[in-house]
Amino acid sequence: MLEYLPKKRKIIFSTQEQDKLLSIRLSMQMDFELGASELKSSDFKNFVLILIRSGLASVALVENEEIVDHKVFRSYMVRKKQGKSQIKYLKTKGKSRAGSRVRLAETLEFFEDINQRVNTYFDGYRIDLIGISCSQTLLPYFFGSSTSSAFDKKDHRLFRIPKHIASPTYESLKNVKNLLHLNEVKVEESGLAIFQDFIEQESKTKSDDFQNDDW
Repeated sequence: MLEYLPKKRKIIFSTQEQDKLLSIRLSMQMDFELGASELKSSDFKNFVLILIRSGLASVALVENEEIVDHKVFRSYMVRKKQGKSQIKYLKTKGKSRAGSRVRLAETLEFFEDINQRVNTYFDGYRIDLIGISCSQTLLPYFFGSSTSSAFDKKDHRLFRIPKHIASPTYESLKNVKNLLHLNEVKVEESGLAIFQDFIEQESKTKSDDFQNDDW
């Protein structure tokens, strides 16, 4: 059995009994057509990276494998003694104190600023893919910001970045960009033969395409 998970950009091969044989996470240059069950390579893609943690976030526009613009955002969202974000604190304690109100205001502005910067990318470029790393707690604030996002959470271009980002700095953006330009294969012992057949078939397809090129 073959399954494609677009939100993870991952192809999964399993037995009829649902035992996983192997999985392939596709690089940003690759696309998979489920109906045709084939991979296609793209020479040029624009994509946006969005990394968000409490009080720190970074976004980037990647054009033809290069980061052409980025921005890091910082906000006073975390209660110093407890180390807990204001959003989580509100669920249990409310927001009556002045410090809490300041943190809440900065939290809302934080997500507005992120969306404003990301929206400029969509205004000026064709965006093919959107990679995001954000906790489930913070996602509603990103998509529910008073500055509307250029896309919604059901956008077919949206996928989850396959790596935990503890500190979304510019260095993290560069590391994520490099990671996403690599294919990642995880093979179970029982899936080795299928993986070899898959590679041979893709090699044959590329060879046929090369021979059919009009020189």
